[in-house]
Amino acid sequence: MAEQRYEPREIEPRWQAVWAAERTWEVSNDPPASGGAPSKSYVLEMLPYPSGEPHIGHLKVYAVGDAIAHFHRRLGHRVLHPMGYDAFGLPAENHAIKTGVNPRESTATSIASFQRQFRSWGISIDWSRELATSEPSYYRWTQWIFLQLLQAGLAYRKHAAVKWCPTDQTVLANEQVVDGHCERCGAEVELRQLEQWFLRITDYAERLLGDLDGIEWPEHVKTMQRNWIGRSEGAEVTFRCADLDPAHPVDYPVFTTRPDTLFGATFFVMAPEHPDVLRLVEGTEHERAVREYVNHALTESSEERGDAERPKTGVALGRTVTNPVNGEEIPMYVADYVLMEYGTGAIMAVPGHDERDYGFARAHGLPIRRVIVGASEPPPGAEESGALDRAQTREGAGEGEGTRDPKSARERWERSEESLPYTGDGPLVDSDPRFDGKGNREALAEIVQWLDREGKGHASVNYRLRDWLISRQRYWGCPIPVLYCEQCGMVPVPEEQLPVVLPEIEDYAPRGRSPLAAAEEWVSAQCPACGGPARRETDTMDTFVDSSWYFLRYCDAANDEAAWDPAVLRRWMPVDQYIGGVEHAILHLMYARFFTKALADLGHLDFQEPFQALFTQGMITKDGAKMSKSRGNVVSPASIVERYGADTARCYILFIAPPDQDADWSDDGVEGMHRFLGRLWRLAAEVAERGEGEQGEGEAAPPEGEGPDLDLLRKAHWAIDKVSTDLRRFAFNTAIAAVMELLNECSRLRAQAAGTTLRFALSTAASLLFPFAPHVGADIYDRLSGGQRVWEQPWPQADPALLEREVYELVCQVNGKLRDRVQAPTEATAEQLKELCRAAPNVQAHLDGKEVVKEIVVPGKLVNLVVR
Repeated sequence: MAEQRYEPREIEPRWQAVWAAERTWEVSNDPPASGGAPSKSYVLEMLPYPSGEPHIGHLKVYAVGDAIAHFHRRLGHRVLHPMGYDAFGLPAENHAIKTGVNPRESTATSIASFQRQFRSWGISIDWSRELATSEPSYYRWTQWIFLQLLQAGLAYRKHAAVKWCPTDQTVLANEQVVDGHCERCGAEVELRQLEQWFLRITDYAERLLGDLDGIEWPEHVKTMQRNWIGRSEGAEVTFRCADLDPAHPVDYPVFTTRPDTLFGATFFVMAPEHPDVLRLVEGTEHERAVREYVNHALTESSEERGDAERPKTGVALGRTVTNPVNGEEIPMYVADYVLMEYGTGAIMAVPGHDERDYGFARAHGLPIRRVIVGASEPPPGAEESGALDRAQTREGAGEGEGTRDPKSARERWERSEESLPYTGDGPLVDSDPRFDGKGNREALAEIVQWLDREGKGHASVNYRLRDWLISRQRYWGCPIPVLYCEQCGMVPVPEEQLPVVLPEIEDYAPRGRSPLAAAEEWVSAQCPACGGPARRETDTMDTFVDSSWYFLRYCDAANDEAAWDPAVLRRWMPVDQYIGGVEHAILHLMYARFFTKALADLGHLDFQEPFQALFTQGMITKDGAKMSKSRGNVVSPASIVERYGADTARCYILFIAPPDQDADWSDDGVEGMHRFLGRLWRLAAEVAERGEGEQGEGEAAPPEGEGPDLDLLRKAHWAIDKVSTDLRRFAFNTAIAAVMELLNECSRLRAQAAGTTLRFALSTAASLLFPFAPHVGADIYDRLSGGQRVWEQPWPQADPALLEREVYELVCQVNGKLRDRVQAPTEATAEQLKELCRAAPNVQAHLDGKEVVKEIVVPGKLVNLVVR
């Protein structure tokens, strides 16, 4: 019999054609028939951005998701597994600026590449629900959601800092700024304050924090979200500036977790992005220096600016504010170590008790005042509580008590550089007679209550989370459905006029204004309220808006009357298993959770969390480095599939490491996986040609007696149990390894086992491998079962009787190292296993003269004796 060749180029297109023709993976929204419907499973990978061709990361995330989708289908669930494209965004717009190619065209080209390759990978997508966020039929409903938020007061406008190119007269994204200059024209970037659209995500901060406890997400992702929300308890204190107009002073609220240090504030610092910084210096001798400093700060990241070891720089604003606790006028500065993202974008600076403030004060010659002392540094004694300037300290003089010298005691205490800044606890000094001498933690609450009574502050909870700025001064994005009328002001576009469609333009480069603002015919509109002339909003939405609700649209993608039918959403939502990169653990997931909660509050949804379970996959590297075109180490999925087939690529990418971890790509490893699939397919083809019965899985004759048949049946049921367990815990690498072990046993016993037993074992291998290698799994199962379709078969169940053995091989370790193996009864107790291990000859040799300090028993596997 001539050996047949495993030909994925023939096998894979053939099965893909079957699935396409039969629309195998489509699932209906029709209500389940009465009489008990199967449970649903919504499996979803994070929406990909279509740029160029799919990369190896796309292959990994969809290989993971597809394995789960196939597993859930065969467990009896109705599985929704859709696909779409996060199609708006800056890369397509930049490409249009450079080439003149319409972003629609370049995006469509990329989407066509994604469609072609995803189909060639055999991913079990319900293509009937395919969508792209750049399609008017999609962003019509994005605009509708915006209007719902606007009506509810969750969307609003305010001024915010942007990076501005003075030559192109346009706002720049972070990635468009290189070393402080515009990447297009080279002009030095400036900070501008523009009125922009925000969404009130901060209204949901507490719920976004608390509801993390009810979802099945990796703990490190929950921690990242908690840290991003950043809940802090403290006080909001008001500092007043009367320099600009004494008749109309300006109040600057400051959030602090340390109101106990307020008496030590000696200066006041604002973030470079604070909207009042430039207004405070306008027309003064400080303006030029402040503008230069602020613009330079834009070139640095928050991480760089927040580095504790970095020298503290800043510029005086030439203004003062009043410290509300003691009436002192303290100078105002702008400094890049203060971030707009935290608190109010302004801080009271307490150099005696804060590392960064201390560094700034030293660099700028500012006073440093200590108002808390530690237990090891008692404050000078005081004749009157709190009167530090009259304090008297005992001076040891060798004999007796010596003399009291308050001045020298104070100076020595204040100049003790090694003890400043002091960030610990202790009694208050030099504050106020009501608080001096009290422990700072005790006094903290009293100070807050006093501020509240005086109308100068109050207890407050602050969140690091900021309201979501969604305005983008771009062309290729979802238009914001708002009009501006001189008579009526800001007017929402009526729902019946949605979508507000992006206009066709010819020049995508900014020339004094954004490309969308230059489309004057489109900008000019009629006010729906008064019928007079109006102008359209020319900002577009942040693309995170598009991806914050797409999972809802998938459920009812063909609905032309509404964004979704609530009854349909009740059948599918929430997503049961969400899969994607950890790089999206904060913003995308946070925004999607916010949208879900807001829409639920508005009566459009009846659930609070969009993604019940989350899995984050690791990155694929090459030679230990992240793949990138600049490094020349990119592995193209298309070339791998062309050479080895999609099943090899999918299996290998899941086999090289646990999928939640980073894994290094090896060309030799791909070859090895291809050989494994070839061995399995050829052995199955050979057995199929023998024609020794055509029972499907589970139809082998009951085992009788001992021998090769029983051994092979035991191995097959062991593999069923192992793969089933591993699929549930995303251990795909060990699941595939279990199928490899089963194939090895089939090969070893091929000449001794009965044909029906061998056929059962090989069809079981194909069935178990199908979630990872659907083409070869379907082909082998089809050959061995007489035309049955593996995806229509229930997931195999292991026979407990065949999993039981009277004895097993017990691994014996000493200090974690393998020293012997012994046969152990399956019913042996932990004490009996310890005795068996100690009695093993090679273990005894390593115990001679040593004390066993610990015995670790893993029943059914090993005993580890820890000795010294």
